[in-house]
Amino acid sequence: MTPVTRQEVLGLYRKIFKIAKKWQSASGQIEETIKEKEYIKNEAKTLFRKNKNVTDPKLIKQYIEECEARIEIGLHYNIPYPRPIHLPPMGLAHKQGRTLRHQEKLRKISKPIYLKSHDEVS
Repeated sequence: MTPVTRQEVLGLYRKIFKIAKKWQSASGQIEETIKEKEYIKNEAKTLFRKNKNVTDPKLIKQYIEECEARIEIGLHYNIPYPRPIHLPPMGLAHKQGRTLRHQEKLRKISKPIYLKSHDEVS
């Protein structure tokens, strides 16, 4: 990992914890706010520790983009949890009898960047 990339990753990590420190839930309830703050901290720790040994520059860039997207979406919607995607069960299949494996492949490809590592951890 280059020093610039390392600084960028550490900056994102610090940014997430600053956001968690100032976080207020949309409902305004104290219990909900505490629960969401803990979720933000735990999710960041889990994902950053899981990916600490990644050395591929393209993969690191992808993880940085995912992190930035999740931060922006969380701040915009005031929801720390990943927003679900809504695809109909067979919405991506062609009418020419594609197999279920192909359907799953299309579904995986169509997944937004901010959900890529969420399913791996959950």
